[in-house]
Amino acid sequence: MDAIPETTSDTFIQVCEVWVPENDRLVLADGNYNGLAAFEETSRKTSFAKGEGLPGKAWDEARPVVLKGFDGSYFRRIEAAKEAGLTSAVAVPVFAGATLRAVLVVLCGDDDTRIGAIEVWTEDRSGMLMLDDGYYGAAEEFAFVSQHTHFPKGQGLPGGVWAAQAPILMRDLGSGYRFIRASAAGKAGLTTGLGLPVSTPTLQPYVLTLLSARGTPIARRFEIWDARAARDGRAILSDGICEREGPLWRDDGDGTRGEAPTAVAWKGMVGQVLGSGLPVAAQGGSGLPADYTSFVGLPVYRGETLTHIVAWYN
Repeated sequence: MDAIPETTSDTFIQVCEVWVPENDRLVLADGNYNGLAAFEETSRKTSFAKGEGLPGKAWDEARPVVLKGFDGSYFRRIEAAKEAGLTSAVAVPVFAGATLRAVLVVLCGDDDTRIGAIEVWTEDRSGMLMLDDGYYGAAEEFAFVSQHTHFPKGQGLPGGVWAAQAPILMRDLGSGYRFIRASAAGKAGLTTGLGLPVSTPTLQPYVLTLLSARGTPIARRFEIWDARAARDGRAILSDGICEREGPLWRDDGDGTRGEAPTAVAWKGMVGQVLGSGLPVAAQGGSGLPADYTSFVGLPVYRGETLTHIVAWYN
């Protein structure tokens, strides 16, 4: 059984980076390094050709890539990562049609209490979603269950995202009937799940899931913004949950919740993602909710159209 960690201020993801194409290489555009100054300095001096390093591999293979260990791998910043206590990473390419807009890289450490999950699911020959790869920290039992679980379209969090072609936020993973792995999630202390489709030029379906635990959360606030009906550069908050404020908004289609919060292009953190069409990883600055100091916003495309933005805060 996985141990449930005591309350801690630590988070499952320790570093978030945004790499963008510039003159046939990927260069660092944005980053949230949580005080890991030496690793940040190394990263700002680094760039990647297509196929080079973790960001370049995600670009070249046009799919999310999980790297659970750096030693002896193609990861280029091994020594700097080791000094920073970083041991694993996931790279998520952001494609608008066939054009790479950016690569979001998240890096994690590894210890006996760090629990969470970053998963990549894809369709196999049977027409089911199977686990392509994932990083789980110390949640070994949940990792084993996930490796032996498959999802038809519409079932569970990955299958629901696949069917909807839209992000989905799930609460109470340990007791929710919609979350197929509820028993294992409850034992691991996983509480909240965010799933989103990852568009690629190959049209092979990929679903990214972020599963957050009580003790080492991926984030303390999650939001999903719907840009499909955007007019004049706007998106509406379709769902959200905050550790401090509780439910932020949930569009159940009954018209009883009043007017949904709106994001405007280039205004605020979400507006930066909406206006640029690029991921944003920010530490500090204005536009954050009270008591939050970091923000990650990831655009979700369907073909060349930006349909949603997912955001998380710590």
